[in-house]
Amino acid sequence: MIEITGSLQKEAWDANQLPPIEDLGSGLWSIPVPIPNNPLRYVLVYALELNDGIAIVDAGWNTEDAWSALTAGLDSIGASITDVRAALITHIHPDHYGLAGRVKEYSGAQIALHRADAALIPNRYDDPKDLLSTMQTMLKAAGIPDDSIEELSMASMAIRQFVSTAEPDVLLDDGDMVDLPGIDLRAIWTPGHSPGHICFYSEKRRILLAGDHVLPRITPIVTVHTQQALNPLSDYMASLARIRDLDVDEVMPAHEYRFKPLAARIDELLAHHEDRLQEVFKVITTLPGSTAWEITNNLHWAHPLDELPLYMRRAAVGEAMAHIVVLEERGQITRHDELPIKFWPNIR
Repeated sequence: MIEITGSLQKEAWDANQLPPIEDLGSGLWSIPVPIPNNPLRYVLVYALELNDGIAIVDAGWNTEDAWSALTAGLDSIGASITDVRAALITHIHPDHYGLAGRVKEYSGAQIALHRADAALIPNRYDDPKDLLSTMQTMLKAAGIPDDSIEELSMASMAIRQFVSTAEPDVLLDDGDMVDLPGIDLRAIWTPGHSPGHICFYSEKRRILLAGDHVLPRITPIVTVHTQQALNPLSDYMASLARIRDLDVDEVMPAHEYRFKPLAARIDELLAHHEDRLQEVFKVITTLPGSTAWEITNNLHWAHPLDELPLYMRRAAVGEAMAHIVVLEERGQITRHDELPIKFWPNIR
């Protein structure tokens, strides 16, 4: 059971409003930056006071509303976009990385990313031709109907407009201390939601800037994807277990609201995925020889699949596939590799 510490953020969430900018003490602020047409509504950008300026953790989407919210938020805490010395990006999804290029253009800020996510930028945002080709191959193997493959493979292309790419100046590795005067932040590599997702831990402040790795209300999307690791859900669950016992008084996520304790929420997330694994296994035992697409359509979702935006429909397939891969790793199911790939339970 978690305790909500960001009470103003929770009140705003319940009222479907943007939360206020908050002074979190000791030169740390949270600045909500809106996300267009998205149920997450906003990303929480964290601003940290340096000896010679400001560092931000994540940046928001590249829209005028987001840019205005970020710059106005910095102004309200007595800073300016030109004072930003570094943008520490938890991962390269558009709501976190999208404004990085614009921030760098205006301020000269260094952009810091984990090297695993930095390696994905060219094929993801600059020239996605190869990405689209491999995505179509993956969707075909998953059993997506032929008349939907191209549409689903293109599903995320529209959001490329919300990303102003920036070449990273600093490639962070697991355990690296952020080299900025006046703050103590250690990068912790937490792959799963993306291959190079990182959280930032301050031992002095006893806080975790968690990005999308640990959220208070929902589970972050973990999918099989052509730019993902082979077993992203296993990586995610291992990443959760690894940070469970960090000495943390408060978790500061990129969405929704602040909370504690970290361990309780991680236990909930791990239990959720174990339940989901059993649900996927039950579908496969009920419908042996199913494709990933057929399995996806027989799982429970918060909203009917045909009512979801295309990119969420594709993500649902990827989530189902992520659980399928873990079941294979555990020896509970077997695949037959002729296309489309089909899955059978190993009944002992």
